[in-house]
Amino acid sequence: MDQPSITINNKIVFFISFILNIGGGSAIPLLTRLYFIHGGSRTWLMSWIQSCGCPILLIPLAISYFNRLKTEGTNARLTFTRPLWFLYLVFVGLILGLAAFLYAKGLQTLPVSTATILSATSLVFLAFFAFLFVKQKFDAYTINAIVLLLVGAVLLGLRSGNDRPQGETKKAYILGFILTLVSAVVTGMAFPAIELMYRKTKQQINFTFMMEVQFVVSIFSAAFTTVAMLINKDFKAIPGEAKDFELGEAKYYIILVFTCIIAQLYTLGVYGTIFSASALLAGIGNATIFPITEVFSVITFHEKFQAEKVVSLVLSLWGLASHFYGEYKREKKIQVKEAEIATISSTSIIESTPANSQV
Repeated sequence: MDQPSITINNKIVFFISFILNIGGGSAIPLLTRLYFIHGGSRTWLMSWIQSCGCPILLIPLAISYFNRLKTEGTNARLTFTRPLWFLYLVFVGLILGLAAFLYAKGLQTLPVSTATILSATSLVFLAFFAFLFVKQKFDAYTINAIVLLLVGAVLLGLRSGNDRPQGETKKAYILGFILTLVSAVVTGMAFPAIELMYRKTKQQINFTFMMEVQFVVSIFSAAFTTVAMLINKDFKAIPGEAKDFELGEAKYYIILVFTCIIAQLYTLGVYGTIFSASALLAGIGNATIFPITEVFSVITFHEKFQAEKVVSLVLSLWGLASHFYGEYKREKKIQVKEAEIATISSTSIIESTPANSQV
């Protein structure tokens, strides 16, 4: 088995990954909505931009490979990803490319606050697929969190027409609502699929392997959206759209570049969370971003924040608090059990010492 090229501590990786998950996940919908409300109209472009930055990962991957060459010589493998898992990741990349398109299409007609709350329901679907794929265990706290998040989204859906942006038809709004939910389902399936690979692969998982997973998934997600952009002639339309952008041509490209960079950091955060904890916790991180996005969307875009959104927000925060409290309780139980085992082991050693000395 190849030795990891970078030694990492799971707790440090989890902390950094979770921050990237929350920070990046909060910024992407705001930047996407900013693009659409100021004259942008290319849905496939905003889907493509979220994965097209993956070639930058070739730099740390190349550095890691050359470091392995120095220490392992000709025994150094070019890649940690085996052929079967490569094909598996290609499929994951394609479905995530579809999810990115559906989410961008939803943001074209929905307020950021509504789209983000709907996306938080991916936790419900993620929990189902996590149980199906990796036999995820649930306690009362996790079930409570899932139910509260689902109730919050349903409540929002029942009053969905009240926050329809001016100029948007009811049909377009409903379509955006449905597409965003479908995106949540696809995302909810993809995260446990990646965790399943982490659990099933018979090799040591390290930081390089994690970046390879991100690269393969992102490159095929980008390929999927690139084909769609070519068919839709979006590449040819970019210069003209930039010139007509309400905030100016320079800010048009700044928005695209920042979205591209932040999307890669967000993706790395998601995979890091799955690697160091679980897909379920990555889903919790995704659900955590929406209160942040809610506040910024109201401040930045002056979106309406009606009573049902307040109730939905409170229910979701309650659900998140329930889950994290459950995690805290589980961690305490584990620590107590480990302390008991250590005490019993110490007692056994002490009791057996006189007997051994008499022999």
